[in-house]
Amino acid sequence: MMEKNQWKTYLFWIAAAEGAGALSGWLSRQGTAIYEQTVVKPPFSPPGIVFPIVWAILFALMGISAARISLTAPSEQRRKCLRLFVLQLGVNFLWSPIFFNWQKFGLALIWLLLLWVLALSMIRCFYQLDPPAAWLQIPYLLWLTFAAYLNFGVWMLNR
Repeated sequence: MMEKNQWKTYLFWIAAAEGAGALSGWLSRQGTAIYEQTVVKPPFSPPGIVFPIVWAILFALMGISAARISLTAPSEQRRKCLRLFVLQLGVNFLWSPIFFNWQKFGLALIWLLLLWVLALSMIRCFYQLDPPAAWLQIPYLLWLTFAAYLNFGVWMLNR
């Protein structure tokens, strides 16, 4: 059975991840609306409704994963892993404004590749402390890979 303070840890990290995603989405809502109406999209682009659903799931998994790391014994490795988590979350947060609001698709692709590298680094760090926490991040890395394809396609089709 999970201790009461562990629930608080999980709630904190899930709320932090979901909150970052929700705020980024909210700040990008007008750009997203313009994007949906004006930008040519590559093949296999899912309908717009898919993105908030997938991201809500991914942010929840991120939060659960970060909570698991946060609950490991204090160490320099734990601090490093949680710093990587916060850094990648910040980079993730900024991608939407770059892509949707500013429509800087080439810059967004470079930013997304940076995010992909940070996510992979985070997974490797998490694996050293808690392999299940690392595995919870694999759907995120896969989605970032698909997002890179979509971002590249949008950049090529809308130059």
